[in-house]
Amino acid sequence: MSEPGKLVVAMSGGVDSSLTAALCKEQGYDVVGLFMRHGATAPAAETAQKQGCCSAEDAEDARRVAYTLDIPFYVVNFESEFGSIIDYFVSEYDRGRTPNPCVLCNRSLKFGKLLEYADAVGAVGVATGHYARTVPGPGGRTRLLRGVDPSKDQSYVLFPLSQTQLARARFPLGGMTKAQVRDEARQRRLPNAEKRDSQEICFVPGRDLAAVLQERLPDRIRDGDLVTTDGRRVGRHHGYQHYTVGQRHGLGVALGRPAYVVRVEAETNRVVVGTEEEIHSKDCTASRTNWVSTAEPPVGEQVRAVAKVRYQHSPAPCTVEVTAPAE
Repeated sequence: MSEPGKLVVAMSGGVDSSLTAALCKEQGYDVVGLFMRHGATAPAAETAQKQGCCSAEDAEDARRVAYTLDIPFYVVNFESEFGSIIDYFVSEYDRGRTPNPCVLCNRSLKFGKLLEYADAVGAVGVATGHYARTVPGPGGRTRLLRGVDPSKDQSYVLFPLSQTQLARARFPLGGMTKAQVRDEARQRRLPNAEKRDSQEICFVPGRDLAAVLQERLPDRIRDGDLVTTDGRRVGRHHGYQHYTVGQRHGLGVALGRPAYVVRVEAETNRVVVGTEEEIHSKDCTASRTNWVSTAEPPVGEQVRAVAKVRYQHSPAPCTVEVTAPAE
């Protein structure tokens, strides 16, 4: 009951982080609002009216909310830090993989660099507008739980957080639905209560991923073959970096039924396509695991769990077998 003190709130200019700041202040915290500027540019930015969740427009929206709430507000320049995230993002596509930069941003920036800032100003932690929850667990651990709104749950992008980071994370929206958040923002007359949610990766303006990849991999993107799972050539691609496993649209191939990307082969510059049945798999190997809410099981042990392979995927029952210690 005695926790409230100074608290850093990551403010993006959206309604979620704005209500987070308002709720934290109402809970008695001495709130400091911070806006992260990434400083990244892309060719599409020259014509885009909105640059995602870190544009000058978003910074001004966050500033207006801070003024309404009467809390201090600062813009922090994380251009160099964002540069490493963009490098990771591009290199993963170049390896034939599909990255999620938000995962790295949460670990390195929002609960990395911002926690360093929180230490510098004597704050107890960092609050964000994520739809997730934390609760005390056995042995002094902090457990990470899904948000109560299944359509907005963001616990999956928080999985790499350490116990130290989780213990200092605050998620005021975890027990709310998006509709409730909008309603609460309206009741408080927040100036961005009706602002639409950003659907972009913040450093990919206008969702023009192709432009970002072309700008950063000009000598790596080249034409290659589209082949079936049995090696039959059925078309050409204009850079395997533009494809992701499970993709259906934009393939331009006819298999007699819908075609999907089954595999991206960076080493051979081929994109393998197949039927819906061929993209399904009953198992996978996961690396860079983080046993967030429980102690790491010993090698060889099997754990019953549920798994999600993408944001809107319904959790599916699975068995996890530990084959090596976590990295």
